Amino acid sequence: MPDTHSYSGTVVPLITPLDEHGTVDEQSVARLLDHIRAEVTGLMPALTSGEGWKLDARQWQDVVTYTVKHADGLPVLAGIQLPDTASVIDRARTAAEIGADAVVVTTPFGADVTQDQIVAHYRAIRTALDIPIFLYNEEALSGNRIEFDTLVRICAEIPGIVGIKESSGDAAFTRKMAEAGTGIPVFEGWENLLVDARGIQGFIGPLANLEPALCNAMLVDPTPDRQAEINTVCERYGVFRDDWYRWVKKELHQRGVIASPTTHEEAKAA
Repeated sequence: MPDTHSYSGTVVPLITPLDEHGTVDEQSVARLLDHIRAEVTGLMPALTSGEGWKLDARQWQDVVTYTVKHADGLPVLAGIQLPDTASVIDRARTAAEIGADAVVVTTPFGADVTQDQIVAHYRAIRTALDIPIFLYNEEALSGNRIEFDTLVRICAEIPGIVGIKESSGDAAFTRKMAEAGTGIPVFEGWENLLVDARGIQGFIGPLANLEPALCNAMLVDPTPDRQAEINTVCERYGVFRDDWYRWVKKELHQRGVIASPTTHEEAKAA
């Protein structure tokens, strides 16, 4: 699957609209995309903001399918948050069949995962499937992160890497990666670090579900005053809380964008 997109700007890690039974609500997905489409350059369903690590196979397939169905020309980058390479490849194959433009993949889960194992993980995905890959560099879920030299090595050695969601939480690391000359666009994953993440090509964070125009304004004019505005808005909407997706859903529900603010935990408890 050749990639025809050059990614930049604000890409939205979509929340997953669920009803009280845990079923993905297609009409709410469609309304959410209509709410943001004029301001974003890509759609990223089933990542962390979409509770992707909690979704069962049916929920994951439904939210990716509905996003592709209602994307109206925007590229869809399907999040895959599974613990091992084989499971990721299986799900990536489904994403390709659905029509996703790329997959967004973290490292294998575990604190003892080595950097060589991380490289082998991404190489195996590309060997198995001709689908472009967005690297997701984080630690909260996987228990490890991709070191700088490893990121550069992956970009140099493995074809089809089309972007990096850099969520290490270290703005200096993000700047270093953005300045590395790999030719791969780097996206900041934390709203509060945008003013310090110079050289990035874009932003991927939960605030884009609510205020994508403000995210774009910050990318164009990354001043301390604009950062202070971003921080204030994030505090207001609960974006900086540990369960940020719950609060983003509540706000989208209050705005009439999604039919229910139900989270995965609440649906399971019902």
